[in-house]
Amino acid sequence: MAQVEATTERIVAADAETVFDALADYSDTRRKVLPEHFSEYEVREGGDGEGTLVHWKLQATSKRVRDCLLEVTEPSDGELVEKDRNSSMVTIWRVTPAGEGTSRVVVTTTWQGAGGIGGFFERTFAPKGLARIYDALLARLATEVEK
Repeated sequence: MAQVEATTERIVAADAETVFDALADYSDTRRKVLPEHFSEYEVREGGDGEGTLVHWKLQATSKRVRDCLLEVTEPSDGELVEKDRNSSMVTIWRVTPAGEGTSRVVVTTTWQGAGGIGGFFERTFAPKGLARIYDALLARLATEVEK
C-alpha cells in the first residue's frame, strides 16, 4: 500500500482570518460551500474548528462513495486538520496571507491507497478527481467570503 496525495490551492480575495474562520465554521459556512459530491452532512460535536466532529459522504465517482467521520484539530495558526475515524484519510487546510487583502488556501488530502492494480489506478486517478472536488469547494468558498 502506498500513500496517495491530492493537493489544490486557490488565492482568495479576502484576508486570511476571514477565510480561515469561514472554513472552520462547520455549522454554517462549510455546509454552504460543499459541492454536490458531499451528502449526509451532519455536525455531531462542536461546529467551530478545534473539537468539531463532522460526518459526510463523499462521492468521488459514480461508484466510489466514502463515509467520513472527521475529527477536527487546529495544530497551528491558520491550519485545520480533519482526520477520518473511518479510514486513513487526513485533510489539511492551510490559510496564509498572500498580499493586501488576499489569502492563499492550500488543501492536501492523504490516505493509504490500495495495493495491486487497483492501487495503481487509485494513485493515478484519485488525486486528480479529488483536486477537482476541492477546486469546486474553494471556488464556492471564495464566492462566499468575497461578498
